Amino acid sequence: MTSPARNQNHPNSDLSPSPPPQPPIAQTPGPRVTRLQEIYAQALARTVRANSYANFAACFPTPAHHVPASLENVWRQLNAKLEESATAEFEDILVERDVIGQLNELDRLVGEARVRSEARGAGEGGQGQDGEGNVPPHTLPPDDLFRAHLTPQLERTKGVLETKIQATEGENVELGVRVQAQRAEIERLMAGLEAVVADVEGAATAATQYGSENDLRKEALKMDDDVKARSDI
Repeated sequence: MTSPARNQNHPNSDLSPSPPPQPPIAQTPGPRVTRLQEIYAQALARTVRANSYANFAACFPTPAHHVPASLENVWRQLNAKLEESATAEFEDILVERDVIGQLNELDRLVGEARVRSEARGAGEGGQGQDGEGNVPPHTLPPDDLFRAHLTPQLERTKGVLETKIQATEGENVELGVRVQAQRAEIERLMAGLEAVVADVEGAATAATQYGSENDLRKEALKMDDDVKARSDI
């Protein structure tokens, strides 16, 4: 007999540690179900309109020419049967998948989340002065719960990525130093090669001059011999 009184006087008796039991889900179509049915009806109507009598008659030219009334009656019955079968199958899917109940539940959750978000926004001024307090997790908005669960993992991933980036930057610096050293080595080799080419060109020029001077010396000796031969005569 004292337990109810104690629960009534307890300061946190109104804060339940778990969500209250959910009310039964109504099977009357809510906003999302209604919109889904409207979209399906529009799509089905466009499909039926695409099967026009002109397109249907083009597939059966002989009956269309001789018995157009009968063919048009068949076309109407075919479209009606198609629309009826598609609608019945859609209704069966709604029942089999419990679409109405699930979408109504989604409407309810969205509505509750919107109300809690508005209430939380209105109460942030007072909480800013007194502190955040102990808020039951199931009363938080979905975005806050999502961030609370995802933020630690993102922080760990961020740390790993930053470490990899720093290692890559260090490797890039080392590669840059190696490339600069290789460029300096290439420039040194090019300078040495140019010096060798200059030496080869100088040697070729000197050889050419020596060959020309040697020919002149031979001609001079020959002329001297001719002069001596004439003097002897």
